[in-house]
Amino acid sequence: MPSGITVGGLAHMKQVYEEDGTGEGPDGFFGVTAERMFSEVWSRQVLTVRERRLLLLGLLVGQDMDDMLELHLDTALRSGELTPAELRETVVFLTLYAGWPRAARLSAKVEELISRAAEV
Repeated sequence: MPSGITVGGLAHMKQVYEEDGTGEGPDGFFGVTAERMFSEVWSRQVLTVRERRLLLLGLLVGQDMDDMLELHLDTALRSGELTPAELRETVVFLTLYAGWPRAARLSAKVEELISRAAEV
């Protein structure tokens, strides 16, 4: 376990990304940000991980952050947090807010991930 990251932080990181993190020590970028993000923010009890994931998906679409978007879409689908139908509905909802070009890219990515998951 990277030093400076609590078991709680790593447990939540694994839940969010479905993998354990590795990185430099507690004073480095990874240690500081992972500890704060996963032990203090993602672990709060007011919103579920699923609700946080939906909020983050909207933000990532709006900010055109496709690399992180694909990671979160894939994890949400593989973990069962969001079903294929819910991912498709997310695309429909975000289309009017994020714009058609972004939503079209999102739709293509969602369909690709759903197809890939069905093959497994």
